[in-house]
Amino acid sequence: SQEDLTFLWDMFGEKSLHSLVKLAVELQSKPLSSEIRELLKLLAKPNLKALLSVHDTVAQKNYDPVLPPMPDDIDEEEDSVKIIRLVKNREPLGATIKRDEHTGAIVVARIMRGGAADRSGLIHVGDELREVNGIPVDDKKPEEIIHILAQSQGAITFKIIPSVKEEMPMKEGKMFIRALFDYDPNEDKAIPCKEAGLAFRKGDVLQIMSQDDATWWQAKHEGDANPRAGLIPSKHFQERRFALRRPEVQVQPLKISNRKSSGFRRSFRLSRKDKKTNKSMYECKKSDQYDTADIPTYEEVAKYRRQPNDKYRLVVLVGPVGVGLNELKRKLLISDTQHYGVTVPHTTRPRRSQESDGVEYIFISKHLFETDVQNNKFIEYGEYKNNYYGTSLDSVRSVLAKNKVCLLDVQPHTVKHLRTYEFKPFVIFIKPPSLDRLRETRRNAKIISSKDDKGTAKPFTEEDFHEMIKSAHVMESQYGHLFDKVIVNDDLATAYSELKTTFDRLETETFWVPVSWLHS
Repeated sequence: SQEDLTFLWDMFGEKSLHSLVKLAVELQSKPLSSEIRELLKLLAKPNLKALLSVHDTVAQKNYDPVLPPMPDDIDEEEDSVKIIRLVKNREPLGATIKRDEHTGAIVVARIMRGGAADRSGLIHVGDELREVNGIPVDDKKPEEIIHILAQSQGAITFKIIPSVKEEMPMKEGKMFIRALFDYDPNEDKAIPCKEAGLAFRKGDVLQIMSQDDATWWQAKHEGDANPRAGLIPSKHFQERRFALRRPEVQVQPLKISNRKSSGFRRSFRLSRKDKKTNKSMYECKKSDQYDTADIPTYEEVAKYRRQPNDKYRLVVLVGPVGVGLNELKRKLLISDTQHYGVTVPHTTRPRRSQESDGVEYIFISKHLFETDVQNNKFIEYGEYKNNYYGTSLDSVRSVLAKNKVCLLDVQPHTVKHLRTYEFKPFVIFIKPPSLDRLRETRRNAKIISSKDDKGTAKPFTEEDFHEMIKSAHVMESQYGHLFDKVIVNDDLATAYSELKTTFDRLETETFWVPVSWLHS
């Protein structure tokens, strides 16, 4: 063939071959000189013969890599094996691996967005890993391979068989979520790779980078300069886990009590003293049982800043009886009566001579009250001595319509029903200090827990302090994910200052709110 002729022509034209032929002729035709004898002696030595023999053996073998058979549906122009070299510094590679259940091969399970592997653009999900730094990995466990990678610094060489799957181009994640629980990947037995996990605290805002995996999302902390994403459990997966481990919640009936202050909005509050005498129960749109059935995991959020023409956000204050919530609210009201307002409660009891309708209470008939209850017009309500008392949604709207900040204090289980586009509530939890500080700061204070004007103020008892701390703990553990701010009322003046600063920020700064609040 022409190919063979070309090969022979090139070979016979080689200068080295001409030199060998010339040397052979010289050796045969002339008497042996001392130089020729020395050369023949050297060529006859065993070590040189062995060297020449090895050379001939090696030269006859084909050392091209033995590749696996090409997949049937692979592109004709695609290489079947890729050699990839990445320079790795101290950061993780940003990829996880697994053993394929069907083929037994080690494959790339996921690429972490923003990591070294992702930035290189050379490694993809589904790629089969054959060698790492020349070490075959087909007989190794994924953990052993991860150990090899962890020990490697500088350049790492991979031999891979590329995946034939088409990958969607990676887009920068634009979805943000607020975490409603604490998460530590080191304590999660289900996570495929603890090192790839992202730890977070309740209230942290996370940017979702990928939801390709239904069980494990990729996310990073909002505003984090590090581009690499980490693994977090998906909403669906975490909800299932919480539902499986959640104990039955014992629902305690909530009783009405009232704090007296002239011309001031009284709050319907839980009081242990009333439990002994009163069989009434707090109600709202849905029962307490319904609320505890909700499983807080993540909430999609977006940035919101109040515009000059917008109504003020509803401010909801939550806290246990005796924590000083009403005192803080009163100080705010007195500081600027034109700017802050409170709701006027409804009642079915008869109006007294010194009372005006719409000032102390809105007085309505029992039938009308019950009709409004059926129509879900009350945020919360209760019954005391055969009379109804309640806070209506319209009373909140009335304050907001006057271009005032509405200060509302309610039981924590009703907060959820106020979290709407209309009210955009900012929820502040007033928390008691330690038991020792309660004894110190409330020594001369008094608590009014009976309803209406006949209530008598009594000094705090040790039992009141324990009840306050226990109640606060229950509120925070069950409803803490709904609280935007926690203020410890250790010292009234300090707590008020912190509350006032929060209000000023609320009117001018940008906050993360549920994404549903931005669209009616």
